[in-house]
Amino acid sequence: GALAGLIDIAADWMTDLKEGICLSALWFNHEQCCWGSNETTFEERDKCPQWKTWAELIIGQAEGPGSYIMNYIMYIFWALSFAFLAVSLVKVFAPYACGSGIPEIKTILSGFIIRGYLGKWTLMIKTITLVLAVASGLSLGKEGPLVHVACCCGNIFSYLFPKYSTNEAKKREVLSAASAAGVSVAFGAPIGGVLFSLEEVSYYFPLKTLWRSFFAALVAAFVLRSINPFGNSRLVLFYVEYHTPWYLFELLPFIFLGVFGGLWGAFFIRANIAWCRRRKSTKFGKYPVLEVIIVAAITAVIAFPNPYTRLNTSELIKELFTDCGPLESSSLCDYRNDMNASKIVDDIPDRPAGTGVYSAIWQLCLALIFKIIMTVFTFGIKVPSGLFIPSMAIGAIAGRIVGIAVEQLAYYHHDWFIFKEWCEVGADCITPGLYAMVGAAACLG
Repeated sequence: GALAGLIDIAADWMTDLKEGICLSALWFNHEQCCWGSNETTFEERDKCPQWKTWAELIIGQAEGPGSYIMNYIMYIFWALSFAFLAVSLVKVFAPYACGSGIPEIKTILSGFIIRGYLGKWTLMIKTITLVLAVASGLSLGKEGPLVHVACCCGNIFSYLFPKYSTNEAKKREVLSAASAAGVSVAFGAPIGGVLFSLEEVSYYFPLKTLWRSFFAALVAAFVLRSINPFGNSRLVLFYVEYHTPWYLFELLPFIFLGVFGGLWGAFFIRANIAWCRRRKSTKFGKYPVLEVIIVAAITAVIAFPNPYTRLNTSELIKELFTDCGPLESSSLCDYRNDMNASKIVDDIPDRPAGTGVYSAIWQLCLALIFKIIMTVFTFGIKVPSGLFIPSMAIGAIAGRIVGIAVEQLAYYHHDWFIFKEWCEVGADCITPGLYAMVGAAACLG
C-alpha cells in the first residue's frame, strides 16, 4: 500500500513535469498547485497563476507560436529522458523488471522457481522504472506491474519467518495473498484482488489462503486510502456518479461496445504477437534501448498536439467518465445551452452539441487510432508496462464517441419509436460518460 501510494504520487508529479513546474511548491503536481485557484478546469488548466509552463520559464512567453514550440520541445525532451532512464536501469541492473510480471507470477505460483525474479534488487528497480515509464507518456499502465511489486514484497517478507522461507509451498500462499494486495491497491478493490488471485494467478488456493488474501488486500487498500495519493479522499481510481438510469433501448449500443471490445482484444493479440516475432529479426531485438527511445519519441511527437493524448492515461479515462454538469467548461461538455448557468441541478436535459463537442469527437477519433497503434508496439518493450489502463482508455474513448452519437440521435429524433417512450423533449435521457465506462469494461474484458 505504501509503495503504491509512492508510485502514484511520483508518477503524477513527473507526468506534469513534462509541461511545467509549480514554483510556489516544487513538490506539487499541476492539480495540487492549482487547488487554490478558480481556474482549474480542463480547458483552462494552463492559466493557473501558480503553475508555470516551460515556455514561461525559458523564453518568458505564455502564449503564441514561440511558446507552443518551446513547450513542445520540452515535452519531448522530458519524455525521452524518462524513457531512456527507465530502459537503461532495467537493462543494466534488473532485466527481470520489464513487462507486467503477471505471466511470470503465474508461472512461479504453479511451482516453478525463477531465481532473482522476486528479489530486493528487482523490487527497487521496478518501483523506480515504473514511475519513469508511466511519466514518459508511453501507452502503458502501472496496474499490472503493481502485482509484481506486491509479490516482491511478499517474497522478501517471507524470509523473516522460517516457516515460509524454508517451505516453497507455504511461500506460494504468501505470494497468492500478495497478488491480491497488488490488485487491491491498483484498482482500490480488495474483493476484486482476492478474486483475481483465486481465478487468474493461483494454482493452489486453500480456504485459509482465501481469508489471508482478503486480509492482506484489505490492509493494503487501507494504507493506500490513508496516504490518499489521488487527493480526492476516495480509494477507487475512477469515482463517478450518474444520476440518470440507463434504458432498455441502450442495450443496442452496449452490445456494439461489447463487440468492439472483443474485436480489440483479438486484434491486439494477433498484432502484438506478430510484432514480437518481427522484433526478434530486427535490430530492436538486439538493441532494446533504441526501441524504447524510438517508441517514446513517436509517442511524444504525436501525443502533444492532441489534448486528449497529451493527458496522463488515467486522467484521460477520468475525463471521459465524467458526466457534464451545468458548470463544466470542457470541450466534451460544450453544448448549446439555454438554461440558467447559475441553476445547479443533477439532471441536465439532452442538448444539441456545440462546436467544442464536434471538435472533441474528431480529437477523440484520432486519439483512438493513436492509442490502438501505439499500445501494440509499446507492450513488450523493455520497461515495466501494464495493459489494463491502455485497454480501458481505448474502450472509454470509443464509448464516449458512441455515447455522444446516441445522445445527439435521441435529441434530434426523439419522435422515433425507439426513443419515444423515454427521450421526450427536455428529458435527461443519455449519459455519454456511462457509455465510456461500459466501453472501458468491454475492452478490459
